[in-house]
Amino acid sequence: MSSWEQSRLARFFIRIDKGIEVFAIVLIIAMVLIVFTQVMTRKLFNFVFFWSEEVTLLCLTWFSFIGIGIGFREKLHIGMDVVENILPKNVLTFLDRVVDVATFGFGLYMIVYGTQFSMLMSESTLPATKLPNSIQYIVVPFTGVLCCVYAILQFLGKNTQRYKEIDDEIKKYDA
Repeated sequence: MSSWEQSRLARFFIRIDKGIEVFAIVLIIAMVLIVFTQVMTRKLFNFVFFWSEEVTLLCLTWFSFIGIGIGFREKLHIGMDVVENILPKNVLTFLDRVVDVATFGFGLYMIVYGTQFSMLMSESTLPATKLPNSIQYIVVPFTGVLCCVYAILQFLGKNTQRYKEIDDEIKKYDA
């Protein structure tokens, strides 16, 4: 373990990461339970909770965008492994930095325009739950912050990947 991984800052980020992952898991479990309940009540009792579709959509939206942030953290974005064996190490390192800068730019875009759009949508409400419509979109700048943080850490050479098994699984299917 490097000094970075043992540092307080790293432990702080890992705790935040774990909290975000737990939240994502809760969202997907809630989604499954709501959809299951909706189907069962419709088939058995000819009744549907008026809020079920709206809340399911909110869970799906939040889960999907949080998944984008986690995907950037785990470096699951599109890459070209073909050039890995062809290009020199310094060129690959440079290209990794270009990807980090692009990820940071994408994160900034999500923060700026996601915030603007969320503020714009705060004027209206969702029809079933009467929650502000911005609740559906505030996840965009949140994901932008995640992308920026992970891009900065990766640009500085810090390994943000928490699941090494994913790489092993990907390589197993690539072979």
